[in-house]
Amino acid sequence: MRKYYTRACNFVYGKEAGILIKKKLALPLNSRKNLAFTSIEIIKRKNNKTSSSLISIPDIRKLKGNTLLTVKKDLKNIKKRKIFSKINFLKEPLLMGIVNVTPDSFSDGGLYFNKKKAIKHAKLLINSGASLIDIGGESTRPGAKEIEQSIEWNRIKEVIKKVRKQFPKIIISLDTRKSFVMEKGLKSKVNIINDVSGLDFDKNSIQIIKKFKSPFILHHMQGNPKTMQKNPKYNNAILDIYDFFEKKIYFFKKKNIKINNIILDPGIGFGKNLKHNLMIMSKISLFHSLGLPLMIGTSRKKFINQISGKYDTKERIGGTLSSILYIFSQGVQIFRVHNVKEAKQGMLVFKKLLLDK
Repeated sequence: MRKYYTRACNFVYGKEAGILIKKKLALPLNSRKNLAFTSIEIIKRKNNKTSSSLISIPDIRKLKGNTLLTVKKDLKNIKKRKIFSKINFLKEPLLMGIVNVTPDSFSDGGLYFNKKKAIKHAKLLINSGASLIDIGGESTRPGAKEIEQSIEWNRIKEVIKKVRKQFPKIIISLDTRKSFVMEKGLKSKVNIINDVSGLDFDKNSIQIIKKFKSPFILHHMQGNPKTMQKNPKYNNAILDIYDFFEKKIYFFKKKNIKINNIILDPGIGFGKNLKHNLMIMSKISLFHSLGLPLMIGTSRKKFINQISGKYDTKERIGGTLSSILYIFSQGVQIFRVHNVKEAKQGMLVFKKLLLDK
């Protein structure tokens, strides 16, 4: 567990970002010329007690000792361009469309359980602006039960093959916790593994990742789908998740797994209450100092209802979009969503107003 953490903050956008970078009053986020930050928050943790201070970019040079060493190392990761499996994150953030081939997913369970409907839905998401499609055959909603691996694969195998045939260049992500399903999917030309357990559920998953040199999403979840929402606890949610990621990255390095094949997902709603989710979203820029691209899934999640109360809606498009745009303003690169066209529309308008000014 580290003592100091570095979070980029006080973001500036568009031409203003470029001007302040040239004046050395700001630093670029992920090598972006139109997205920069003028300050860092240095968070100190000792004996599970935290304190923080806000430091302007010119004042970083005044830091001393271990604080300065940690900040310098973190800033290299924050500033560098994020590279993942030949995906360019400099142009615009990407949308991952969700295809749940399940009878019991939390929002759309049963709607695309029929394979023909699932394939049709995947096509709609791609034509609506999704750059990635996440296909899953097992629900991991709170309280969900595990299903047998062959049943899970039989639900999705035809969907994967048909989507790959119709859209040879689309990036297909496979949402599974099981090495058996991973191997079948990778042989069917899946591009990314998205395991909500962080590759902890199945001890053979890491061997499959190594065998196929597969890119994957490192997802954080406290507990498992059956237990994760039963009074989740953290000393400090965002720092604990940061420590989890850092430890995992070190472990994967030791296993000779290519680090540039990893995307980080802090797992909104997976073993987190409203307070935890809000802390993660409000300070998500902390994870940039790990040097890897970030993905987040806020689409239709319970926290929207917890905030909006009587103004809740079935698809929660308003709450989903507002969370996406806020997180986008902190430089997150991938958003996992149900309503792709609405998210794409909102992000195009927001990008024009924010970055292209």
